[in-house]
Amino acid sequence: MQIDELPAGEQTRHPDLDMNQVVGTHDILMLCFDTLRYDVSKEEEAAGRTPVLNSHGGEWEKRHAPGNFTYPSHFAIFAGFLPSPAEPHSLRSRNWLFFPVQAGTGRIPPKGSYPFTEATFVQSLAHTGYETICIGGVNFFSKRNELGRVFPGYFTKSYWLPTFGCTAPDSTEKQIDFALKKLENYPDDKRIFMYINFSAIHYPNCHYVEGKMKDDKESHAAALQYIDSQLPRLFQAFQKRSNTLVIALSDHGTCYGEDGYEYHCISHETVYTVPYKHFILTKQ
Repeated sequence: MQIDELPAGEQTRHPDLDMNQVVGTHDILMLCFDTLRYDVSKEEEAAGRTPVLNSHGGEWEKRHAPGNFTYPSHFAIFAGFLPSPAEPHSLRSRNWLFFPVQAGTGRIPPKGSYPFTEATFVQSLAHTGYETICIGGVNFFSKRNELGRVFPGYFTKSYWLPTFGCTAPDSTEKQIDFALKKLENYPDDKRIFMYINFSAIHYPNCHYVEGKMKDDKESHAAALQYIDSQLPRLFQAFQKRSNTLVIALSDHGTCYGEDGYEYHCISHETVYTVPYKHFILTKQ
């Protein structure tokens, strides 16, 4: 069997959008809810406490992260290996958005996928005329040392401020304020790929619940609610510019004592099970 073939009886997933029709015509906004657990996202969704996210793209999908903390997960994500469906499947049957050609994935792009041969799809989008903008959050995007310059280096423009970091309770507000100011610099017909790494859910998040001194699922959920409350301004700004593909995902979860584990960088089900969705914002 050739690598481009599927096993007998297995069908390719039918994509809900054609990325070759999206790239070049739409802005693309990738939002990483760094450290967001799948179970918490679903609980908040069911309770109606994330009304903005609930109103776009249907329900969160259950997926598996490609890494168990920010660094390995983002290497994979920017190379096209977005969180994968949680149910058993083959690599070739995935509904790829960005397809890394001949990266152990075959030569023939699956239907609806955007193929690229660069190291990352971010760099490929830049080569097609996109301004690629990174607004960092956690320290792997801080550019304060060589490690923190790796991911920002994929983008044509990259930014990080201490007010975007994990210890700032208003980090999401500051990140979105900054994003909106940057968008003002571009005409509507200039295509934008913007990546935002929301740091609010990453530890520490206990400050989102008054009086709480230790992170737990309650403060994790409160941090997600806070991010959700800030999203309308961002979505509205993109809708004024162009039709926009939004990719919302988590790079990994985190443990709060499950089976004796704390936090992440461990291969526990709570860490590698993450929420994912994508949807189109229509220009208004």
